[in-house]
Amino acid sequence: MQSPIFAYNEQQSQERWSLQNKQMLRVALEGHDDILARKGTMVAYQGMVEFDAEVQGGGRRRERVRTGEGLDLMRCHGQGTVYFANLAQQVHVVDVDHEGLTVDSAYVLAMDSSLHHEVIAVDSLYGISGSGKYQINITGRGKVALMTSGVPLSMNVTPDTYVNCDADAIVAWSTGLRVQMQAQTHSTGVWRRRGSTGEGWELSFMGQGHVLVQPSELLPPQNARIGSGPAAQYGVGGQGAHGQNQNNVWS
Repeated sequence: MQSPIFAYNEQQSQERWSLQNKQMLRVALEGHDDILARKGTMVAYQGMVEFDAEVQGGGRRRERVRTGEGLDLMRCHGQGTVYFANLAQQVHVVDVDHEGLTVDSAYVLAMDSSLHHEVIAVDSLYGISGSGKYQINITGRGKVALMTSGVPLSMNVTPDTYVNCDADAIVAWSTGLRVQMQAQTHSTGVWRRRGSTGEGWELSFMGQGHVLVQPSELLPPQNARIGSGPAAQYGVGGQGAHGQNQNNVWS
């Protein structure tokens, strides 16, 4: 067989974590370095590699039910090379250190098993789609692979430079940042889908660190209805866009 498609060969790398291409992660396992990956995201592997469901304890299951936030992971171990991808989203490898990383679980593709993750509350009075009240806090030293819809924007936050982001476009941020939710609309207009201006809820970041934003908003087009009832119309809670689109490109 002959075709230009056969030019997309395996990318050789000395790094344990690397990108096969913009939409595919390559991880080399050496028998002593398990990784945790999103369930169902393995697309290929070579060598002797095993995949086991990561069992959640009773506390984490109750936390998942209470907050709606959590990670569905599988443990990958053995010797070989594994390739991961999800819905052709772009993949980015992040080194987590003392800063820590706060991220929506929908954007996590894989992580080192040595990292610790837990659900934390974010400053949000309401269950607004895209931001919600809870996020995943990842701490320790290791690597995390994040997914975005399109090429993201990384913004530097300093004590003199605050950063405001659309709550539906935010992917992750340095855990040490102070976060406050606010709206660029007034009065009851905020409860209309992003107000009458097309802009509504946003997260304001203060302190020292980084914020990662993707060029895609979680919400569907203005005034679209997903689910049923007023909560769906206004994009609030489990009946909103986030609650009804857990497995598509917005997630």
